[in-house]
Amino acid sequence: MRAFGAIWLWLVCVVMSLTPAQAELIPLGPRAPLLGATAPLVHLRADQSRGSPSLFSGRNGTSMFAPRPAVLGPQRGVAELLSLIAKAEAGAAGYDAVQYGAWIKPDGPPTTLTLAEIYDWIDATPGMPHAIGRYQFIPPTLRRLVGALDLPPTTRFSPPVQDALADLLLAEAGLDAFRAGELSRHGFMNNLAKIWAGLPNDTGKSHYHGLAGNKATMTWTYFDQRMAQIFPG
Repeated sequence: MRAFGAIWLWLVCVVMSLTPAQAELIPLGPRAPLLGATAPLVHLRADQSRGSPSLFSGRNGTSMFAPRPAVLGPQRGVAELLSLIAKAEAGAAGYDAVQYGAWIKPDGPPTTLTLAEIYDWIDATPGMPHAIGRYQFIPPTLRRLVGALDLPPTTRFSPPVQDALADLLLAEAGLDAFRAGELSRHGFMNNLAKIWAGLPNDTGKSHYHGLAGNKATMTWTYFDQRMAQIFPG
């Protein structure tokens, strides 16, 4: 018995002297990561040294809803200029404006009509003013611009179509030369006033003042201030 007890005591001492790594008799297999390999939820710019991304604007350009960059190139300022012209010409009626002196109106709002239907209205009502749309196109100008764009008679007189026609008139007024610095702002404004009777020229009056009741609907000072804001520099 004494020999057996000595052997048992020796075995206990040997086991207790083993290191934890030696004592782990059942090794664990490789463990898969809980989340696996994933891409970061938000990518930071390489040059971003501080600040945090945001869903809202104003945080180092990392906003999901950051303001869009200003439109550069030929279209910059055109939308604002067209709105200014529309204010002088059409007022609140906008794209569906019909000249107030037309005692017989088209069969529906201008934006719902085709070019053919507008021509039919013009032809059926001689002797009265027919200026129509956001930019108050008169019949000869309307037909000429439509021909320049080669629009079929079935084309609806929609807002995009009206804007495209007005773009041609801006080009005729010298928009490109104005942008290039070859035409002064006042020179460009006077050219615009020769196209749109609601705009004043540098005399303060409409270029067509008194003709068929035409007059400027804004002052030269206001026109000049807005143009300076739209086209700074």
